[in-house]
This record gives sequence, C-alpha cells and structure tokens, in this order.
Amino acid sequence: MKTVLITGASAGFGKLVAEKLLAKGYTVYAAARRVERMQDLEAKGAHVMHMDVTDNESVKAGVGRVLEEQQRIDVLFNNAGYGSYGTIEDIPLEEIQRQYDVNVFGMGRLIQAVLPQMRQQRSGTIINTSSVVGQISTAVVGWYASTKHAVEAFSDALRMEVKPLGIDVVIIEPGAVKTEFDEVAFGTLDSLDLAEDYKPLVSGFRKYTGGMYAKCPGPEGTANAVIKAIEAKNPKTRYATTMDAKLLPRVKRLLTDKLFDKVVLSQMK
Repeated sequence: MKTVLITGASAGFGKLVAEKLLAKGYTVYAAARRVERMQDLEAKGAHVMHMDVTDNESVKAGVGRVLEEQQRIDVLFNNAGYGSYGTIEDIPLEEIQRQYDVNVFGMGRLIQAVLPQMRQQRSGTIINTSSVVGQISTAVVGWYASTKHAVEAFSDALRMEVKPLGIDVVIIEPGAVKTEFDEVAFGTLDSLDLAEDYKPLVSGFRKYTGGMYAKCPGPEGTANAVIKAIEAKNPKTRYATTMDAKLLPRVKRLLTDKLFDKVVLSQMK
C-alpha cells in the first residue's frame, strides 16, 4: 500500500483525507504544527509528526523520517495553507510575507524535499491544494488569491518537468468550504485598521461572503477528490471540487474584465 505524506493534517481537508486513507489501509504520515490536534489520527494508525512548512530544517527532518522508516514516499498531499482577507493597501506586509511563506514557499520546500526520492523511484504523485481564487481574483481577497495563482503557476511548470520521470502533479481547487478557513481569514479582516474609503466595500464583502460560507458544503467532496486523484492510474491535472469552483472561472471567461468587475461589486453592495 502507498505511503502518503500530508501537510496541514491537523484540520480541514488534510485531517479528513488522512482519516479516509487510514481506513483504506494506507501508510499515512500526518504533519502539522499543532500535533496535539492529531492524537485521534495517531490512535487510528497515523504516523504523527510536528512540521513547520516555513522552516527548512523542519521540512527536511520530516521528509527524512518518512524515508528512513518507509524508504519511499508515493504521495505528497501539499495541503498546509491559510487565507487572510483584506484590501491590497491595508494588510500589513509582514502578514503578506507570512502568507506567501506558508502557501507558496512552504509547498516549494516540501516539493524540493520529496522530489529526489520520487525521481529515483520513477514514480509519485504530488497534490497541491489551490483554490477557485487561483483562477480568479476579487476585491478583498487579492493577496490570498495571488498566493494561489502562484500555486497554479508552479504546479503547471512542475507537471511538465516531472511527467517524463513518472511523477504526476495534481491541483485541487475548492471554492467556499466549511472548515476553519473562513474563521482565520475573517479574523485578519476584522483586525485591520481599514482606510475609511474601503469600509463600505469591506462591509458588503463581509456580509456577502459570510452568507456564502453559511450555506457552503463541508470538506467531504474535496477530500473525496483527493482520494480519487491518489487512486487514479492517470489522474486529472485539476479537480474543481465545489459548484462555485466549477462555475466562476467559466463565467469570468465569458465576460469582459470590466463586466466581471461590475457583477462582483454588485454582490458586495
């Protein structure tokens, strides 16, 4: 059975995928900063370990442990990440840098750490969690969306680089899903000292997006898509896992930029 390394496994998609894989008999290494939140996974048979994806040595040590104990990594589910909502002007640069360090460079650290072994074994699957905002961007999500645009771009390049070596690269694109994501993202928004000019827009955004999260699905469908990608002989390059993730990019392609802007802003009034 395959050996799977999952980052961000203490909650959300990461934890649910770990549970599903354990039930199927996979060897699962569940990595996150909050080890105390993975005790239930450990009880179910997961190898639980602390990993900070923003720390080079932490990543190297974690990947090294998997290889020492299993001699291979068949699947990397690159899932660690978070969002911060706020206007381009008002989110502090320190928070933007941290978001990039987790969402972009964190994934890059894991990829660079696992690829030598995957190249040697001439097999492997790398699954990167992106978002519908990796395809589109709107007011108040711009910095977060930019990290996911980056994930899409380096995943496309990586796919071309490693396909001849027997390695698949898959992008998971959920839309609004009820995990802890919205609490963290809104937490940043609510803490900002917003310029007065942006307050009406942000108020409308918060009301509209809050209503969307109140009605959105849970993580089950996205977790099932990850399992499908892991078990497929020839996985798709992208899995859009919610209805909004399937529809919104198509709508944007049909409209001019200015018309799309108008439609989005009308929802935030």
